[in-house]
Amino acid sequence: MSTLRTSTRTAGVALRALLVFTAVLGVGYTLAITGIGQVVMPLQANGSVLATSDGTAVGSALVGQSFTDAAGDALPEYFQPRPSAAGDGYDGGASSGSNYGPENADLIAAITERKAEIAAREGVSEDAIPADAVTASASGLDPHISVAYALLQVPRVAAERGIDPVELRGFVESKIQGRDLGFLGEERINVLELNLALDQQED
Repeated sequence: MSTLRTSTRTAGVALRALLVFTAVLGVGYTLAITGIGQVVMPLQANGSVLATSDGTAVGSALVGQSFTDAAGDALPEYFQPRPSAAGDGYDGGASSGSNYGPENADLIAAITERKAEIAAREGVSEDAIPADAVTASASGLDPHISVAYALLQVPRVAAERGIDPVELRGFVESKIQGRDLGFLGEERINVLELNLALDQQED
């Protein structure tokens, strides 16, 4: 009988501990962290969503997206992102790179095709095209491009939007994001943020 009583008491203690820790760590902790996030960093806590001037959400600052027409052709009035190997392009449910090595025939063919396409679109030689313009990132979701690739696109976008190229170059340079912690990675530009800022400037 005493063994049964001890076992029942132990089970009761275990159940109470389970309920307490579930409430404290499963519910309380989650609510506390969510609340702190909403107060301290609301933009990041809600997915870094970017919106137009009328409040319409257009995407996240953390995930790249394509700027193409229904046929998949690049929209000339917008800065273009780097290629994406995630699904049909920037598919968050299929995040990945191609995993092709530098000597892979398919990768070489894709880079060659992309170089020719970008050279024709931007009116430059293939030698002037930065590496990130023709290669996908490891995640396939990178929202950034190099400063060099952004500046390469300035003449086209300026012509399409009727903006002074010098003025647009200055605008693009004002959107440069520095290295993380001042020394990690390279300077870069968020394509969605840049295109959204351009649209808002013209509204």
